[in-house]
Amino acid sequence: MDEHRGIPGWLPVVGFALITGVALAGLHATRQEPVAQAATPVTRTADEAILPTVQVWLSTADRRELLARQPDIEMIPGTAQPGDVVVDPHATYQTMTGFGAAITDASAWLIQNRMDGEQRAALLREMFGPPPGLNMAMTRLTIGASDFSPTPYTLDDMPAGQVDPELAHFNVGTNLHDLIPTVREALAINPQLRIVASPWSPPAWMKTSGKLIGGELLPEYESAYADYLVKYVDTFRGYGIPIFALTVQNEPGYEPGTYPGMLMPAATRASLIGQYLGPALAARRRRVRILAWDHNWDAPAQPLDVLADPLAAPYVSGVAWHCYAGTPSVQTDVHRAHPDKDAYITECSGGDWASAKHGELLWFARDLLLAGIRNWARGVIYWNLALDENHGPHAGGCDLCKGVVTIDSQTGAVIRNDEYYAFAHFSRFVPPGAVRVGSSEPDKDVVNVAFVIPDDGTIVMVMVNSRTEAYAVKVDEGDVGFRYTMPAQSVATFVWQPDPVGSWARRLKRWLGDLRAVVPHG
Repeated sequence: MDEHRGIPGWLPVVGFALITGVALAGLHATRQEPVAQAATPVTRTADEAILPTVQVWLSTADRRELLARQPDIEMIPGTAQPGDVVVDPHATYQTMTGFGAAITDASAWLIQNRMDGEQRAALLREMFGPPPGLNMAMTRLTIGASDFSPTPYTLDDMPAGQVDPELAHFNVGTNLHDLIPTVREALAINPQLRIVASPWSPPAWMKTSGKLIGGELLPEYESAYADYLVKYVDTFRGYGIPIFALTVQNEPGYEPGTYPGMLMPAATRASLIGQYLGPALAARRRRVRILAWDHNWDAPAQPLDVLADPLAAPYVSGVAWHCYAGTPSVQTDVHRAHPDKDAYITECSGGDWASAKHGELLWFARDLLLAGIRNWARGVIYWNLALDENHGPHAGGCDLCKGVVTIDSQTGAVIRNDEYYAFAHFSRFVPPGAVRVGSSEPDKDVVNVAFVIPDDGTIVMVMVNSRTEAYAVKVDEGDVGFRYTMPAQSVATFVWQPDPVGSWARRLKRWLGDLRAVVPHG
């Protein structure tokens, strides 16, 4: 039987009993901790002694609280009167891929050139590292220059009048000093980082304008442009940077006048994907997803036109959305028409504009993240990860945009903006693989979204109170619930484990599985 050479048969039983006993004792002890002031002793039944507690983190628009841990809330048995919010873990929706921000040329340049090594390492750990870091699981890269690049460029620029359809001059030299090292450092911190890449413009020789600014893609270069994008994927993989998803054109419905960009009608996008890019990527062992559109919520017909194309649709994994016009409800409209296609929000920026004079915490937490996720977004990516105090460096485009953080261009010091805290309320607590679940909403000004983490059944709920006064809310989940008073204009993240004993059992099972994998058996 060779029992002495493997894991003894009694170990799982003893281990389960031991850890379960410790779990129960710990839960009971936790609930009996003394409080600061004298309190009347409370006698609990055996069932109440193992009710979960709820952890709470809070931010307020007035910045008095910024992702601040609050006292735990004790769960209470459910009552006949249903709560304002009823969480239903059995009503499941999309699985989350993650949250993040774009590592633009500007962000990478600041991180590499305006921070010393210690500052740089600390910032990247804070952004991409596990809690208490932000645990960012997604980022976006620009293929060539955007408006947040020091100079306009693509990866195959040629002298005026010359072309390079074989891409013999393709190179990523412009990215070698700042961008590629920054992304590699982020990947070293989080090897599972999902990267979405988007081009602002093909090389000028592929375009009707003959310039990086404006114009459209010449039909005769559709195949070469697809090869250009594939070559980008291969080259970056060669530097240890895997691409999770591609779009074929950033904001194809807008022709910028001061930075690289172009128009790309739906018919061109469908042809490019269906005839060239889709087949080229489908033949590869490592899957790279293609996301349609990559522009605002106000034009859902644009991605629908591409998804209606019989050649393009099979190669499209989902739709990429931006936040600058329209509302996220159109994500649900497109989802209903194509439930097999994912939704991602790939760009949204805050800034020092008039509408933001009272801060942007509530807008980003409520209107972007929470509303986007309740409308099927699997991931949300902010625009610049970092900009300086002058909203740059940039060349054209947005003059007032802000990064998730602001890096002082003289000292390298970091200021965490409202967007940082809005994203942190989600990214720190909702890991990739979490599943959105059902949750009712009591009021148009008090909204929420809830998730279950499959590994251990933990429930995470983010709630936003937009009212100018506090709001007392009762939350029910199964046979238990809790009460909490949301401060005026605040964001709160609630975390609880509905079945603490079952959670310990699942952890024990995983631990035993890991042990079996490392202990020799024969």
